Amino acid sequence: MEALLFSRKPTRYAAAAVASKLQKGAGITWAPLHFDENTEPPSLPKQDGWQRLYPRLSGICGSDLATIDGRSSLYFEDFVSFPFTPGHEIVADTSDGRRVVVESVLGHAARGYEMPHPDAAPGDGHDYRHLVGGHLKPGLQTGSCASTGGGWATELVAHESQLHEVPAEITDEQAVMVEPLACGVHAALKSNVGPEDTVVVIGAGTMGLTTVAALRHVVEPEPKHIFVGCRYPTQQAFSTKLGADMAVNSTELKRAVRRTSGSFMIGRYLSGGADVVIDTVGSESSLAEAMTICRPRGRIVLLGMPSTVTMTLTGLWHREIELVGCYAYGTETLPNNTHTTSFEIAIPLAKKLQLDHLVTALYPLHRYKDAIRHAAEAGQRGAVKIVFDMRAN
Repeated sequence: MEALLFSRKPTRYAAAAVASKLQKGAGITWAPLHFDENTEPPSLPKQDGWQRLYPRLSGICGSDLATIDGRSSLYFEDFVSFPFTPGHEIVADTSDGRRVVVESVLGHAARGYEMPHPDAAPGDGHDYRHLVGGHLKPGLQTGSCASTGGGWATELVAHESQLHEVPAEITDEQAVMVEPLACGVHAALKSNVGPEDTVVVIGAGTMGLTTVAALRHVVEPEPKHIFVGCRYPTQQAFSTKLGADMAVNSTELKRAVRRTSGSFMIGRYLSGGADVVIDTVGSESSLAEAMTICRPRGRIVLLGMPSTVTMTLTGLWHREIELVGCYAYGTETLPNNTHTTSFEIAIPLAKKLQLDHLVTALYPLHRYKDAIRHAAEAGQRGAVKIVFDMRAN
């Protein structure tokens, strides 16, 4: 099979980190990622419920780029196994003829552990020992586990608990957006937004845009205001199309929140500010910005994957701001107190919002360097989601 393989080569990883600081996407020149057109497919586990998958499309996400550019946190060192094939935004055919999207977290059922509660989603649970145990090698999810493979290949294996069948009326391009949309759904619902709240979304890449869509189309009742801080004009247009009340350049975001909230400036901080800030970037500067525009006793939801940051947390302490982590997806509780999952919400929503318009470019696997450079420069090139296309294989 054809696959992209990421190996444990610390020297090359360090070189990628240096290169990526000089130019976006330059880490691919040095990263320990290579294309192999004759690699051995992952073995199908002997346990019940496993399927062999044949990807149609697989997206490139921000966490993939962070890994390639040498910016991933050392926290993940114990939650991956090498060599792994990246890729967790996947629409694929199963060996028994179904078209599915993959809920990438390798949960309790996939690893042969007792479920934390009946009908638990793969991302649920209060003890993460299953992520490194069971009959699989360590791996947070498909795309970081040597036992399963990942979406950047022509084959992988996945457990039935991870698979969601795609209705015939949903295109492949819409389906590949389901996984990032599920992340946005999880963030929107986890933020506990009220009907009179002003919500600020920092960042308008894929995660920012899917979060805006979920805030507008999933949260009930809707928040009073949704503001988005964008770096590029194309992102502003996409943000308003998906439901933002105001999408402004990132440099104007604090001023917009100040006007709406009627706040004063106290140094760098607003005296009041937004009720909820969802940081979809996860950088040192974005988190610092979130603290300056979140009102006292407000809430910051950290959706973007952070690495090592150095900053003062005095404002967080003094303003009694909640800082809430938001990883992937899971079981969701709706306002009517019914339970569903992020994916079950995201699948029809991807069709309703025609999210295929966010899929900007398709690349074959062997052009992975071009694809990753395009993804790294997506915003400035007017792009959103860059995808590997295996349908010709």
